[in-house]
Amino acid sequence: IQQYFIESDEGKGQVPFTRAARSTIYQRAKGAPDTRALGTRRNVYGEGFEWANHSMFPVSADEVEARVAIGGPACLQPYSASLLNISAMSFGALSAPAIEALNKGAKRGGFYHNTGEGGISRFHLSGGDVVWNVGTGYFGCGKTVDADGARAFCPDQFTENATKDQVKMIEIKLSQGAKPAHGGILPAAKITPLISEARGLGDGPWTTDCASPPRHAAFSTPSELMGFIKQLRELSGGKPIGFKLCVGQPHEFAALCHAMIDTGISPDFITVDGAEGGTGAAPPEFQDSIGMPLAEGLRIVDGFLTGAGLRENIKIIAAGKVYDGFSLVRTLALGADVTNCARGMMFALGCIQALKCNTNKCPTGIATQDARLSAGLHVPTKEYRVANFQAATVHAA
Repeated sequence: IQQYFIESDEGKGQVPFTRAARSTIYQRAKGAPDTRALGTRRNVYGEGFEWANHSMFPVSADEVEARVAIGGPACLQPYSASLLNISAMSFGALSAPAIEALNKGAKRGGFYHNTGEGGISRFHLSGGDVVWNVGTGYFGCGKTVDADGARAFCPDQFTENATKDQVKMIEIKLSQGAKPAHGGILPAAKITPLISEARGLGDGPWTTDCASPPRHAAFSTPSELMGFIKQLRELSGGKPIGFKLCVGQPHEFAALCHAMIDTGISPDFITVDGAEGGTGAAPPEFQDSIGMPLAEGLRIVDGFLTGAGLRENIKIIAAGKVYDGFSLVRTLALGADVTNCARGMMFALGCIQALKCNTNKCPTGIATQDARLSAGLHVPTKEYRVANFQAATVHAA
C-alpha cells in the first residue's frame, strides 16, 4: 500500500530510493516513455541540490567513447568494460533466477556482472562476462582449515575458476560500503548443494559453519597485498586483477600507494564502494555510520593515485547509488572511469523496495532462497529489462 498509493514522487523519508527514481528505472527497464511534464519537482535552491553544468557546444553522442580498456602494463588479457555494469551481489543473497537474469541481461547488453563474494555459481555462467569477487572466505578458491570454519587460499582451485573464458577480471574484496570491516557466518544448516557448489565447499554433509572474516588470511600488509595481486595475475593467465574497498583511513590508502611504488606491482583497477551502497543485511551501525561516502572516497583514491604518478595505468571503478544518467556522469566527473550498479539492477528485475532483503521473504523473488517466491521471477522477461535499463541509462548519460 505504501509503495503504490501513499508515497509521493519526491517526498521526504523515501529511502534508499525515492518513488521518482524507482519509476525512472522501471520505465527504462520496460522500454516505456520516461519523460515528465511541467519541469522539476525538486527545490533547486535547497541544501544539497546537485546539478551538471552543460556546454553551449555539445558533441554528438556518437563521439563519446562508451567503453573503457582495463589492464595495466603487466596485464596480458585486458578487458573492455562498459561505463555501467552490475555490481557485486552474491548467489545466496540473491535467488538463482535473479542471478541468471542478471547474467543473461549482461550478455545481451555487453556489460559485466560482478559475482559478489559468494563464489561463481552455475547461474553466473549463463553467458555474460563475469568479474569474480574474491572475498575473505576465498569461495571458489579456498579450503576450510579448522573446526571454526576458517578458510585459506588455494592456488589450484583459484586457477581452475580464474581461467574460465567467461571470467574476465578478478576483484579482491577488502571491504564494502554498506558494512566495511564486517565479516559474516553462513551457518552449516543453511548450506545447500548449490551454495556449496558455488563456494567450493565440497560434498555434504556440512558440519562446519562457513566463515567470511573481516580481513584476509592470504596477506596482512600493503606489500603482501601487492604480492597477492601478482600471484593472482600469474595464476589467471594475465587477466586484470584489482581490489575493492570502502575508503576508511586515508593514510592506509597512502600506504597502498607507497607499496605499489616500492614493489613495482600495482593493480589493474581499484573499485571504490561508497558508504551509501546497498546490502542484503548488516547492523545499523555499519550501514549508517562507518566508511566514507562515494564522493569523498573517490576523490581520495583518484587524488592519491594521481599524486603518486600511478593513475595512468590504474582504472577506477565506482559504486554507490549510481542509477541514472546524472549519477553516472557525476561519478565519472569525480574521478571514476567505470561505474557499477546493484540496486538499480534489482529494480530492473522488479524490486519494489519492500525492505525484506534480510528476512528471506522478498515478495518479488529477488532477494530470497524461498523457491515459492523466486519461482515468480520470469528470467526471459527480466533479462531484457536488465539490458534495457543499462542501455537507456548509459544513453541518458
